[in-house]
Order: sequence, then C-alpha cells, then structure tokens
Amino acid sequence: MIRLLKHSHRLYSIFIILSLSVVFYPFYYVSAMSPKGYLTLNRLRKANSFLSSWLTGIFFRFTFEQPLDKNQTYIYCANHTSNLDIMIFCILAQGKFHFMGKDALLKNPMLKIFFKTIDIPVNRDSNISAFRAFKKAGERLEAGWSLIIFPEGGIDANHYPPVLQSFKNGPFRLAIEKNLAIVPVSLSDVWKKMWDDGSKYGSTPGICDIYIHQPVVTADLTITDADQLKERIFDLINSKLLLNDHR
Repeated sequence: MIRLLKHSHRLYSIFIILSLSVVFYPFYYVSAMSPKGYLTLNRLRKANSFLSSWLTGIFFRFTFEQPLDKNQTYIYCANHTSNLDIMIFCILAQGKFHFMGKDALLKNPMLKIFFKTIDIPVNRDSNISAFRAFKKAGERLEAGWSLIIFPEGGIDANHYPPVLQSFKNGPFRLAIEKNLAIVPVSLSDVWKKMWDDGSKYGSTPGICDIYIHQPVVTADLTITDADQLKERIFDLINSKLLLNDHR
C-alpha cells in the first residue's frame, strides 16, 4: 500500500512539474531571446520551483552555518542524489546563477532552453568538452554568475541508500583560478523523498533538510592545492550526510 502511494505521489509530482513547465514556458522563451533577459529567466525558474515545492508537498528546510552574501559570486558544490536537487538550488541561489550539467539535458524539451542560454552542458566523457565547459564557466563567473555544480558528476544509480562518490577536479581548480569561495552544501535526506527520478521507489511529501556550510575561501591557495581543497569539500559535505544517517 505504501509503495502504491509513493508511486502515485511520483506521478502526481510529474504532472504538477510538467503542467507548471508548460505554463512558464512562454515566459522562459521570451526571456531567453536576449542576454538581457537571463536574470529574469532565473527569477522565473525560481518561482516555478517554489510553486512545484508547495503543490507537491515537498518542502526544503535550509540551515546556514553562516549567512551568504547576496552580492557575492560563489561556486556551490553539493552531493547529488535526486532530481529535486535542481529545484532546491533554484530556490537557494540568489541573483545571477547557472548550472553545469550533463549534455544529455539538451534533449530535454523543458530544460534545453536553459542549457542553450545560461546553463552549461558538458560531456563528462570528453576532455575537450570538459575543457570548453569550464572555460565558459570561468567567463560566466568573471561576469558575476555563481556556478552550481555537482562534483560527483551525476547521480549514482547503483547505491541505495546513496553513498557520496569521489569528486571531479574541475570546480576546485576553477575556484582557485578565479579566487572565488566554494559553498559546500549537504543535501542530507532529499533521497528519502525522491531518489534519482523516483522511478524505482516513488516519492513522498515532507521536509528535506539542506545544510549550507560556511564558504571556503581560496585566496591563499594555488593550483597545487586543488586536490587538498577537493578533499576538504568532500569531507565537509560528507560529515553532515553521515550525521544524518546515524539519527
């Protein structure tokens, strides 16, 4: 019975998300016609995410170790266990922000409008694609657009409950090169509401806990410190995940 309810909630959530996407799409389209409308594009998907959250009954409780500066450009790094993670960051991030994600999202009829404008697609199996993606991300960061990235490189569909996977190097080298702070974010129990796309276990309404760590500054670091920085961010994110697992 519980399994049936979870899968019914997933179907309902898909219906809500698709319906809102259809409603918002004309406004997305107009905003995407010119770079002048890109900030509006972000505001629209933030509004869409708020509505999706309320109508599906999946809410997000944000705990900040330290308040973030709304005028600061950051690189957000988080674990990735659910399709809800995108919605979470649309709500969390302020002002100008963009995602880096797998190039397969260019085939998604609703998401491709973002990945052809403000977001950056990357083929993680291609070094050339990765180089171009991070070069473009660097240019966006210099223009004041915070970057949201999941350094695991995707959702691991082989482990349930999920286990934090090793991180890619790109975002940490980029943070040092651009002298920008990294904001580690622990998405503690989002997978309990929807793991991956929910197709296997369904979804359920409730509150997801999101822990935003204090920004890690990179001003005194050099490229040779990238691996050490990567390990530090991994340990910070994982510390909250392990704590949640033992509650």
